Amino acid sequence: MTGVERAEGRGAGAGPLLLGVRHHGPGSARAVRAALEEARPRIVLIEGPPEADALIPLAADEEMRPPVALLAHAVDEPGRSSFWPLAEFSPEWVAIRWALAHDVPARFIDLPATHTLAWGRQEDTAGTDSDGDGDDDRDGEGEDDGDSGPSPADLRIDPLGVLAEAAGYDDPERWWEDVVEHRGVGKGDALAPFTVLEEAMGALRETYGVGGHDRDLVREACMRLQMRAAQREFEDGVAVVCGAWHVPALRQKTTVAADKALLKGLPKVKTDMTWVPWTHRRLSRISGYGAGIESPGWYGHLFSAPDRPVERWLTKVAGLLRAEDRIVSSAHVIEAVRLAETLAAMRGRPLPGLSETTDAVRAVMCEGSDVPLALVHDRLVVGDVLGEVPPTAPAVPLQRDLARLQRRLRLKPEAWERELELDLRKETDAGRSRLLHRLRLLGVAWGEPAASRGSTGTFRETWRLRWEPELSVRVAEAGVWGTTVLSAATAKAEADGVAAQGLADVTALAERCLLAELPDALPTVMRILADRAALDTDVGHLAQALPALVRSLRYGDVRGTDTGALGEVAAGLAERVFVGLPPACAALDADAAEEMRRHVDAVHRAVGLLGDAPAAGHGHLRGRWQSVLRVLCGRDTVPGVIRGRAVRLLLDDGELAQDEAALLMGLVLSPGTPPADAAAWIEGFVGGGSGGGMLLVHDERLLGLVDAWLTGVPAEAFTDVLPLLRRTFSAYEPGVRRTLGELVRRGPGAGGGSAAAGSGIPGFAVELDTVRADAVLPVVRLLLGLDDVEEETGNDLAGVTG
Repeated sequence: MTGVERAEGRGAGAGPLLLGVRHHGPGSARAVRAALEEARPRIVLIEGPPEADALIPLAADEEMRPPVALLAHAVDEPGRSSFWPLAEFSPEWVAIRWALAHDVPARFIDLPATHTLAWGRQEDTAGTDSDGDGDDDRDGEGEDDGDSGPSPADLRIDPLGVLAEAAGYDDPERWWEDVVEHRGVGKGDALAPFTVLEEAMGALRETYGVGGHDRDLVREACMRLQMRAAQREFEDGVAVVCGAWHVPALRQKTTVAADKALLKGLPKVKTDMTWVPWTHRRLSRISGYGAGIESPGWYGHLFSAPDRPVERWLTKVAGLLRAEDRIVSSAHVIEAVRLAETLAAMRGRPLPGLSETTDAVRAVMCEGSDVPLALVHDRLVVGDVLGEVPPTAPAVPLQRDLARLQRRLRLKPEAWERELELDLRKETDAGRSRLLHRLRLLGVAWGEPAASRGSTGTFRETWRLRWEPELSVRVAEAGVWGTTVLSAATAKAEADGVAAQGLADVTALAERCLLAELPDALPTVMRILADRAALDTDVGHLAQALPALVRSLRYGDVRGTDTGALGEVAAGLAERVFVGLPPACAALDADAAEEMRRHVDAVHRAVGLLGDAPAAGHGHLRGRWQSVLRVLCGRDTVPGVIRGRAVRLLLDDGELAQDEAALLMGLVLSPGTPPADAAAWIEGFVGGGSGGGMLLVHDERLLGLVDAWLTGVPAEAFTDVLPLLRRTFSAYEPGVRRTLGELVRRGPGAGGGSAAAGSGIPGFAVELDTVRADAVLPVVRLLLGLDDVEEETGNDLAGVTG
């Protein structure tokens, strides 16, 4: 009996109406709606976890906007979870909405999530299913299960791929468009698509068996049991919406005992379920979702367009390109429509599909370029639509507190990435910063810090925000730490402090606690830090820990946080570094010396911040550090790269005269010093991106010393020092290297003075031009915002603009 005959003569014993669908297929969704309107069942059964039955009425809420997903997670292991995504064009969503609109009960009949999650744990799988929905063949398109070397019988088949190949298509998506999406649902043939798909899937199952979908046997047994229960209650008024792959198995005649035997002994875990927002991007196959589709945005358009879908689609594309400042006129749209229709006719397709419209857009609107076409694919073909879930949906307490904070701070989750500039002097922006930092502590990476443009002050922060559906799982997982974001972040920080392995990890955690403003967690972390610092004797560890700790002191003023205890620990840590650094720098090989040089740079920056921090009150530390640098300068047992860096740091701070620095360089570059040690000293002094190139440009005495030493290096030693010197000088800007080359070519000192007075060097004059120098003063005063700038610059600026 065909599907049409069953629809026309449904009587006693006719059996349930089985509607096999492709998940997330707009053609299937339209066909399901037409079939339900025609058959008018008394109950609708849907493939999905039965624990979600109580959540079905929320689908009728005005604030529920797909795409959304059912989220199931283990109560004791919130990170172990599964999703069942539904879009507006998903047949299951259409079936749910139809049932709610007609006061018809709807139930889910798939394997309960309590078994699905336990099954995954038993197999030691990841927290989320490989396809993200607890169903290995969500649209009858099975995926590789990851086993190495499966036998042919175990290989999962792609039903749509097999059917497309049999029909002579090389693309399953294009075949599906031609046979389903481009086929209208007319009166009297509402069940015809389901009949054809059932027959095709039956033939495939006879040929290939379950094809690696072994778990389907258990799931289908569960569906049959649920279906029988519904038939006892509603007789033949039962409609079932499920993946087309399962229809032949549900039609199969089996005994209740056999089906129960398949379900016997399945593992269980306690689960909780809710609705969460989803995105079109996460529906796409490129996201890793096993039941994904290539073009969620395109499918959403096909489902929602009342008529003329190609014309409406190309109008959308034109609007997007115009918003990106590309010249696209109405004539372009008309020509693109004609080209798409011509391509469809030439390719023997009933209507233009995505491939034809894409080719037309590339040729007509993008002038053959794939660059703007990539934007169309990302924004429209895939899309960044983010669903919404009503606040009445069940949620863990932490999720409710997060939603409350998002509303209060006007920080709405969005699917597309956006940049957020925060001024921490404003109360709302400071609250947003605290929230984002606390969520990062909890592992909910909604925002990632980015470099601020145009400001280096501590009062400004820049974030890149993007809400991904998986973050709902992270929030549920973080719920074990507390019921509010503040309490959960505090508990998590304290636990992380106890579990931290290294001293640097604890100092980084202290910095994060300060940024997140966790006053209750900071004392605990600081106590752990003090204990670890007292026991750690490795100078490298202490030097790694100091910078993050000292950086934290900068945030005290703008955030209104007391950093007194932090300053005391930082000062004590610095003293221990000062004492242990000179002996730790002795007898190091090249790699260890380079690592220690980086530590010296980091400590130098940290001491600069610590000495300037009013809350710290340890201004004498700068002097102590300079004494340590002087010790490093003069010890022959210290590697050359560290001695050279120490000299450079003292010179930059004004603690060492240029004549003294030149004397030290001359001693190091004397013939008695091994060439490799001398080259390392040069790297420490003028390398490492420290502006050493400009130092040599402006002090020809130092350049002359380097040049004289380099020309005197013995040939047998030159090949050993060349890689080190190349690494040092290749880091300079091209202009600096060019100027140095010119100075060396003509010979240092040939100009009768410093490079600043060298004739023939671009950018330098023989004498200082005071008139030209004075001309820039008004602009400098304008940039500095001095009070009397208008009076002094008014006439000059007027003359320039005139």
